[in-house]
Amino acid sequence: MELSSLHSLSPLPLCYPKPSSSSTLSFLPFSDRTRAYFGYSVRKRATLRNSCNSAQKNFLHISRAHDHEPRCYFSPNEGLNRYCISKLYNLNKLSRYVVAKSELAGAGTPDASYSLSEVKLSSKVRGVCFYAVTAIAAISLIGFMIVAHPFVLLFDRYRRKAQHFVAKLWAAATVAPFFKIEYEGLENLPSHDAPAVYVSNHQSFLDIYTLLTLGRSFKFISKTAIFLFPIIGWAMSMMGTIPLKRMDSRSQLECLKRCMDLIGNGASVFFFPEGTRSKDGKLGDFKKGAFSVAAKTRVPVVPITLIGTGGIMPAGMEGVVNSGSVKVIIHKPIKETDPEILRQIARNTILDTLKLRG
Repeated sequence: MELSSLHSLSPLPLCYPKPSSSSTLSFLPFSDRTRAYFGYSVRKRATLRNSCNSAQKNFLHISRAHDHEPRCYFSPNEGLNRYCISKLYNLNKLSRYVVAKSELAGAGTPDASYSLSEVKLSSKVRGVCFYAVTAIAAISLIGFMIVAHPFVLLFDRYRRKAQHFVAKLWAAATVAPFFKIEYEGLENLPSHDAPAVYVSNHQSFLDIYTLLTLGRSFKFISKTAIFLFPIIGWAMSMMGTIPLKRMDSRSQLECLKRCMDLIGNGASVFFFPEGTRSKDGKLGDFKKGAFSVAAKTRVPVVPITLIGTGGIMPAGMEGVVNSGSVKVIIHKPIKETDPEILRQIARNTILDTLKLRG
């Protein structure tokens, strides 16, 4: 559909070439000369690509929500590099955009334009399939954990390797149909019998699945409410996951004591030192709890950088699974006796990796 036909749809502030007496083409609508097509942008940002200029970085934002704005004009020699609306309104507050792709600018064909609703629908379908697969895998494997649990408590009460092996199978079976995981630095992982404190950035609900595929018997820390979920809560209890009540200082103290007790008996623990998932992808401040445990028990801290999980399942959008891949980077263990130094080194290591590779 050409831009000239948009007049019948909505009072959209369109762009026309600036009138000029030197060329009769300058009086024609922009779409008549460029055969532009429109659709919705995946990123909700409207762009109008100018085929008169070969540079593909000239964009113009157009909003349907502000039909009272004056029409903007441009010269074909200048390209669409002037923003008519962005200076008057905050682009983050514009609710809906229209994207016009020029066929001559090398942006593709009309078929390449698609609506945001279609993208969301495909991601939601993948999300439904993801939870269906994880439920089927959990139901199929929970029986093995239940049968093995008495023997685990008798012979391997602290590490619980058998339960973690089943959890690894569950996580691997769940993520395999949806995204690929690449590992880097596996040689930096301590041996299975060597206790350590593992720390990582936290971007998504998928971080747990990704880390379980490493096959290490570290104990996660989880909100007590998660233990109430059938099957998943049972599996977490049998794996030895440590419960925590947020905003409860007594529960936090008990959690740290239990972590030190597990390490003293040869097990490892895992912390997300940011305390919660990052909603904007930026690395937050690290809390000192994990590093105090490592300093007091004199075990190494193993930093791990996760890249890509936040793009596949963003924080706050747990029903959506986008396409993509995940990279797990295991860094060299850090040995220090000062918790503040441990905290700074671990955070800087992960932060530098995110800046370089993220």
